[in-house]
Amino acid sequence: MRTEWVAKRRGQVNVSQMHYARQGVITEEMHYVAQRENLPADLIREEVARGRMIIPANINHTNLEPMAIGIASKCKVNANIGASPNSSNLQEEVDKLNLAVKYGADTVMDLSTGGGNLDEIRTAIIKASPVPIGTVPVYQALESVHGTIENLTADDFLHIIEKHAQQGVDYQTIHAGILLEHLPLVRNRLTGIVSRGGGILARWMLHHHKQNPLYTHFQDIIEIFKRYDVSFSLGDSLRPGCTHDASDEAQLAELKTLGQLTRKAWEDDIQVMVEGPGHVPMDQIEFNVRKQMEECSEAPFYVLGPLVTDIAPGYDHITSAIGAAMAGWYGTAMLCYVTPKEHLGLPDAEDVRNGLIAYKIAAHAADIARHRPGARDRDDELSKARYNFDWNRQFELSLDPERAKEYHDETLPADIYKTAEFCSMCGPKFCPMQTKVDADALTELEKFLAKETVTQS
Repeated sequence: MRTEWVAKRRGQVNVSQMHYARQGVITEEMHYVAQRENLPADLIREEVARGRMIIPANINHTNLEPMAIGIASKCKVNANIGASPNSSNLQEEVDKLNLAVKYGADTVMDLSTGGGNLDEIRTAIIKASPVPIGTVPVYQALESVHGTIENLTADDFLHIIEKHAQQGVDYQTIHAGILLEHLPLVRNRLTGIVSRGGGILARWMLHHHKQNPLYTHFQDIIEIFKRYDVSFSLGDSLRPGCTHDASDEAQLAELKTLGQLTRKAWEDDIQVMVEGPGHVPMDQIEFNVRKQMEECSEAPFYVLGPLVTDIAPGYDHITSAIGAAMAGWYGTAMLCYVTPKEHLGLPDAEDVRNGLIAYKIAAHAADIARHRPGARDRDDELSKARYNFDWNRQFELSLDPERAKEYHDETLPADIYKTAEFCSMCGPKFCPMQTKVDADALTELEKFLAKETVTQS
């Protein structure tokens, strides 16, 4: 779809959506997003121009179906996949991608650290993906020096960042906000640094006693992103890894730096979203969202969770979806899903499904709470189908139709039960929704009640 769209832009110095938006141009991608979001194209252009919305759309990812991340658009959900040295391979990751797209992932991040040729895995994922693909280039940079962090150079990082851009990656997590002076601030934490990318850069800085090379070479990264229209996802290297560490000095110091980097990228018309925590008690979620908007000039916020409690390994898709729904309600633009395997192991296909559905629920709940036009239409349609005992329509409107049908059919599998006016919980005699009250009966009842009121008076 995008082959013709991007052909006219190739060879330009800056091909970013923000660059065109600031020139008053509504690109084909902006028009497409406007139709998807049912919003005016002028509004999309204005939001992209001011930096409050991004359209991740690398010019080399031509099979992409453009989408928007921003407070003016629907709350989005990202799914993480990725091969590791201990598990999975190329085909398994493509299968996870297809499953993630099937269950509604708006973007997918490839976090592969091993398990095969990383370039081949990434290329296969991009080729198969209609949604934006994100990566964390520091992972492959580390692999390129055989895991010896101290041997990494700025050129190593820049080489991998450009390689990912050339391959068609739409947004990259760049851990440029963690600075040498921030490291002492983690001293009183229970869980220290939990970001893999942040940990790599912290070890590099501690060894060399030099500033973060992604920070000192941030302009070089901007120049790469200009040529391909890659969006920044500014990584929160010092995100809290437990509720005890939430909203601490280290997290907020890095957030201030991320705000400075956001505005620096905007000077060159490069799109930015900012990553956030993590693990945050419910009473601190609103503060975290408002603080990010303040420090980062309303750049889209993209949060992992946040988990609202730390005591549920195996159920962290639930503990985090609670926080995610609240974060979305307060204005977070995209939620990064958490699977039941979080903190325990590499997720499989079923974990991807469970994590995604939990987060689609959270995002949709946030859209309803924010009173987005039409957000509740699907809920109302399903409620009508439920009241009319239209089981097939209920399945069709469900976030996970296969699971809904599976649970219904466990006890009432025959086709005749698809039109039955009861389910296996109440049975045929005690379903309260069988109490049908017609309009005439209600009118007579209202007359009776009115008469009784007069008599009592």
